[in-house]
Amino acid sequence: MSASALAITIFIGWALFLLVLMEVVRSYLVVSRRVRSNEFKPDNSNLSPFMQRLTRAHANCVESLPIFGGLLLVCIATGRESITDPLALWLVAARVAQSSVHVSSLSVMAVNARFAFFAVQMIIAIYWTWSLLAA
Repeated sequence: MSASALAITIFIGWALFLLVLMEVVRSYLVVSRRVRSNEFKPDNSNLSPFMQRLTRAHANCVESLPIFGGLLLVCIATGRESITDPLALWLVAARVAQSSVHVSSLSVMAVNARFAFFAVQMIIAIYWTWSLLAA
């Protein structure tokens, strides 16, 4: 498996992990009778700050998957993984770091770190896009 294929698989797995974590917590809240199953808001705004951050971290993954995953898939489909392979796992590492920081804190330092990890992903995606179009 190429680094690009591995990266998109890990990226999808990470988004799935965040979703499963959210649903495990929601299930616990229902089973423990803390929240009725029909009381969940889509953004978890009626739950703890942790659950709200978890929801946004998952949504960030899903929102960025078409861009980052799309670039990886274009390179895989066209046999141009040489463009994405060198930085593919760095992109995923930056995504996991961004989500982890997002879930853990909203302090100024955490928000700045989260943006830095996102900026790394954007720079990689811009480089890949440029490389694809220039080749």
